[in-house]
Amino acid sequence: MAAAAALEAVAPLGALWGLVQDFVMGQQEGPADQVAADVKSGSYTVLQVVEALGSSLENPEPRTRARGIQLLSQVLLQCHCLLLEKEVVHLILFYENRLKDHHLVIPSVLQGLRALSLCVALPPGLAVSVLKAIFQEVHVQSLPQVDRHTVYSIITNFMRTREEELKGLGADFTFGFIQVMDGEKDPRNLLVAFRIVYDLISRDYSLGPFVEELFEVTSCYFPIDFTPPPNDPHGIQREDLILSLRAVLASTPRFAEFLLPLLIEKVDSEILSAKLDSLQTLNACCAVYGQKELKDFLPSLWASIRREVFQTASERVEAEGLAALNSLTACLSRSVLRADAEDLLDSFLSNILQDCRHHLCEPDMKLVWPSAKLLQAAAGASARACDHITSNVLPLLLEQFHKHSQSNQRRTILEMILGFLKLQQKWSYEDKDERPLSGFKDQLCSLIFMALSDPNTQLQLVGIRTLTVLGAQPEKEHSVLKKVLLEDEVLATMVSVIATATTHLSPDLATQSVAHVVPLFLDGNISFLPENSFSGRFQPFQDGSSGQRRLVALLMAFVCSLPRNVEIPQLNRLMRELLELSCCQSCPFSSTAAAKCFAGLLNKHPAGQQLDEFLQLAVDKVEAGLSSGPCRSQAFTLLLWVTKALVLRYHPLSSCLTDRLMGLLSDPELGPAAADGFSLLMSDCTDVLTRAGHAEVRIMFRQRFFTDNVPALVRGFHAAPQDVKPNYLKGLSHVLNRLPKPVLLPELPTLLSLLLEALSCPDSVVQLSTLSCLQPLLLEAPQVMSLHVDTLVTKFLNLSASPSMAVRIAALQCMHALTHLPTPVLLPYKPQVIRALAKPLDDKKRLVRKEAVSARGEW
Repeated sequence: MAAAAALEAVAPLGALWGLVQDFVMGQQEGPADQVAADVKSGSYTVLQVVEALGSSLENPEPRTRARGIQLLSQVLLQCHCLLLEKEVVHLILFYENRLKDHHLVIPSVLQGLRALSLCVALPPGLAVSVLKAIFQEVHVQSLPQVDRHTVYSIITNFMRTREEELKGLGADFTFGFIQVMDGEKDPRNLLVAFRIVYDLISRDYSLGPFVEELFEVTSCYFPIDFTPPPNDPHGIQREDLILSLRAVLASTPRFAEFLLPLLIEKVDSEILSAKLDSLQTLNACCAVYGQKELKDFLPSLWASIRREVFQTASERVEAEGLAALNSLTACLSRSVLRADAEDLLDSFLSNILQDCRHHLCEPDMKLVWPSAKLLQAAAGASARACDHITSNVLPLLLEQFHKHSQSNQRRTILEMILGFLKLQQKWSYEDKDERPLSGFKDQLCSLIFMALSDPNTQLQLVGIRTLTVLGAQPEKEHSVLKKVLLEDEVLATMVSVIATATTHLSPDLATQSVAHVVPLFLDGNISFLPENSFSGRFQPFQDGSSGQRRLVALLMAFVCSLPRNVEIPQLNRLMRELLELSCCQSCPFSSTAAAKCFAGLLNKHPAGQQLDEFLQLAVDKVEAGLSSGPCRSQAFTLLLWVTKALVLRYHPLSSCLTDRLMGLLSDPELGPAAADGFSLLMSDCTDVLTRAGHAEVRIMFRQRFFTDNVPALVRGFHAAPQDVKPNYLKGLSHVLNRLPKPVLLPELPTLLSLLLEALSCPDSVVQLSTLSCLQPLLLEAPQVMSLHVDTLVTKFLNLSASPSMAVRIAALQCMHALTHLPTPVLLPYKPQVIRALAKPLDDKKRLVRKEAVSARGEW
């Protein structure tokens, strides 16, 4: 039995010996995998493999020894987890000893050590022993790339599993690795080496006196200049190396004294990639540096960044320069030194202001925007920096806006102000009075009003954007400002800008925009607004605040300026909401805006059942409102705008609504307003129902209105009680004043007596309207007017002493126009007129005196 067992044991060993011979002497590669598989299966142990290799490992021929060790190393790479601690100790001693062997043997020895570095059963102390042996015995950089990579892998494995042991080596480990890496050129190895250096620093290994050496051995690759070969199987990109090296260089403040001069040198070079890499690395360094590291280099860093932003032709370099400046400022903002230490942030920002501030006064020069960008980059770094720069720059820009009168210069200045205002939103201030903006609210509002009322569309749009940013400030901090922004004057200006911009939208953009805007007002859907800061719901038609309801004016400006072929979403619901709001008594501005918006949409709506339904709803709403109650004024305004919408397009219902309006002339409460309403019906609007806004405006609507309604007005005047007659005269005067004069002349003989009576009306509006109507008639129909010269002279002279300056001027202009009548008609009145016109020569208003001199001179 014992003999049989011995034979069974010998047989496998014989097979093992054969496999070893085939690999070592026969130069076959397959046996190595077979041996490893047999060890894994338990056919034999690693120790038996070593014994079978005995003669090969002791062979005097280096190539044979190398093949023997190669076989053992390949088996260990696959079977290292099966090793016992005792076996690991012997194998490491064997491999360390072989590091002194012939250079042909070394690659196989390193592969074996790599396998052993993966062993879980590695006893304490052996990792240090292996690395010491490699540092001492192997000149790594003389090895081929793959073998150098093996050394890096051994170090990486030990750093991952034996960190405390390696730290026990102190700075010797760092020095040993510096020697290993020094001179490395292959990008595959550099990626691993950079990672090792990063771990050395980030895991707090001792660098000892070798900080500068470690910096030098890595920084020599900066900036990375590597172009991967075509069809590179390894797939290493230049960006991989750049990011890996940057992580090392920016990993510790201890590199600052060596790195910052290098970065400044490379930023100042002529190579674009070097500039970009250096600025990006500086940006990364600022995350770990403090004031202490930056202090000595701040002037040079600022000079280099300023030069790149001022002079560069590359947008990327400019962007990276601004980002680096932002990071530098942020670093100085968060670093806290001793209380008695110099405050570097204030002095740094003062230097920036000194170099950039004066360029802001030259909005036409090329350095104005680079300077603004530099200041904004610094201001965007912290609340303190923002406060420092904004409080210096904002007063200057406000002053420059008033100094420069050209629209393009003002646009540049306002765009710069807008940039600084946007930065304010980044920072929260516990005390609202701390916010630098708080001292400039009134000036900013005044400046925005000027921009919005400027004829230059580009300046208006910047004004709108500035207004939007101001309006988005937190409610508690800017309630006063918000109140100002919702003033009638401001909203009216914004309406004009929005209406003008909307008329120029392309059909596609108009359709996209209306699909957002209408749901915004109906449902409060603010999801499409960028950087929206609504603190609550936005529902102006429901329970919105009065401020929200006032914004319906902006909706009116937009939807009433769209082309007629753009479909309005949820139109039925929108019209009903507008109708409801138009009779809301709490906010006259909102109700009028809603009435105008309803009328604007009504005017463009194609004829058909839906239009008839909207009209019936409007008539019902008007009648219900006019009957009684607190909403009569709002219902009248709705009637007026709906009537105008229909008059402009010759809609049959317009005559019924005009009759209703005429009936209101005798209303004790609404009579005067109804008379003024005729002025609105005959006038051109600026915000809604305009030809520019694609409204349906028939070419001769005034002539038609005159023909249809003036006879009824005349009849009404004659039939009206004495106290109501002025309302009819006023309405008639408005209609005639805005009628083309060729249409009026044939009717003049029948209407002139009414016009003359209107001059006796105590209402200055009627007087002014009638005078404006009569002046051109004196020039164009002198024969007819001559018949009434006595009345005209008397009335005009009386009105030249009116309390209203506008009436006095108009009366004197009419006296001047009288001189166009035939001279024989005028001569009897000459002395009387010259005496009477002496009085307005001493009028307290210059414009009145001017007209008096002109009229008296003609007489």
